[in-house]
Amino acid sequence: MNKKVAFYTLGCKLNYSETSSIGRMFSQAGYNTVDFTDTPDVFVINTCSVTENADKKCKKIVKEALKVSPNAYVTIVGCYAQLKPKEIAEIPGVDMVLGAAEKFQIIDHITDLTKKPKALVLNQPVSEANQFVPAYSFGDRTRTFLKVQDGCDYSCTFCTIPLARGASRSDTIENVLKQAADIAASGVKEIVLTGVNLGDFGIRNGQREDKFFDLVKALDEVEGIDRIRISSIEPNLLTDEIIDFVATSKRFVPHFHIPLQSGSDKILGLMRRRYKRNLYTDRVAKIKAVMPDCCIGVDVIVGFPGETREDFVDTYNFLNDLDISYLHVFTYSERENTLAAEMTGSVPGSTRADRSKMLHILSEKKRRAFYETQLNKTEEVLFEGDIKEGYMHGFTRNYVKVKAKYDPVLVNELKKVYLTNISSDGDVEITEAEEILVH
Repeated sequence: MNKKVAFYTLGCKLNYSETSSIGRMFSQAGYNTVDFTDTPDVFVINTCSVTENADKKCKKIVKEALKVSPNAYVTIVGCYAQLKPKEIAEIPGVDMVLGAAEKFQIIDHITDLTKKPKALVLNQPVSEANQFVPAYSFGDRTRTFLKVQDGCDYSCTFCTIPLARGASRSDTIENVLKQAADIAASGVKEIVLTGVNLGDFGIRNGQREDKFFDLVKALDEVEGIDRIRISSIEPNLLTDEIIDFVATSKRFVPHFHIPLQSGSDKILGLMRRRYKRNLYTDRVAKIKAVMPDCCIGVDVIVGFPGETREDFVDTYNFLNDLDISYLHVFTYSERENTLAAEMTGSVPGSTRADRSKMLHILSEKKRRAFYETQLNKTEEVLFEGDIKEGYMHGFTRNYVKVKAKYDPVLVNELKKVYLTNISSDGDVEITEAEEILVH
């Protein structure tokens, strides 16, 4: 009887793509992938290090895993495993910890599933994680997260990702196109491009060989994929040529997610971001000039060291005035071995929480305002297979979330619908199911 393996992923879309690729390795080795609660023989937990909360979650997941299957072999991989291997090894029940350079050799390392008194730690310096390992998520028929870039050469003072994932490196355009064709052949309709610093695509062996724009142009020609979405791109790397190309593209959708982190130039300087807020204003204006209906998402951090009330109000007003569609709000948390952790002017936890709440409310206001501009339009929606209280959901090309009465025929289908009104839960409602197809 084949051994059973279960996976749990914390963190970003990049982690999800890598977990999925590791899962395929287990399948090829004869394992059956099962749900977390289905008494697996092996648990693989892919960790994140972006927030302190992710560290605590890792400990909790291990504890829950051992309740489900007390004799299971527990392996921890991912960013937290690279940064804190000794701490993870001391979590009761953990059997193996694999760093950034070792996680893709997991099958070679899992040879004996006997639990030992002490965890095995395989963790080279992050400088050894210098090879690009392709990955993409699989299993969600609607969309696939395709990893095209890894690592980061930037030195933002709050971020541990360069310490956890190493230097910037990328796949070749030729290999990305091959994977995109494989994904298309599986019936997936949408690809989401992912990476640590996606706009920095093109570095191999420490040398720049391609540009992200070259990849975008090449992917636009891939047959069989209806939509390609850019997951996140730094404002200083989002060029006019990329924006203009997406505006007339066959497959790239009018949706950008652009990290800002702060609307205060003082705080941006302390963060060592590679732009001032004027550049961000310029990028939003350029997008809206050529794609008025484009959805723009923003990452922002509250409570960074030295952020005064005036700095926060500056950020709030800046975001309030921008023509953006939603926010991803992160509450700053101190990370070891980062410059920000040594800075003066720590913001009290309660103040961080208050500021976070204010920006979450602003995000909902922005989302609703954006959705209202999209009402009374006919849009193409890609429907997903989820069912919640008799309804299913889908997204327009410009990332408006719509709901419709569940119909299995619509799953993974692109359909033109008429956007009528915003429901009480914030999603956009469309015409009734029998009128759903607008030809």
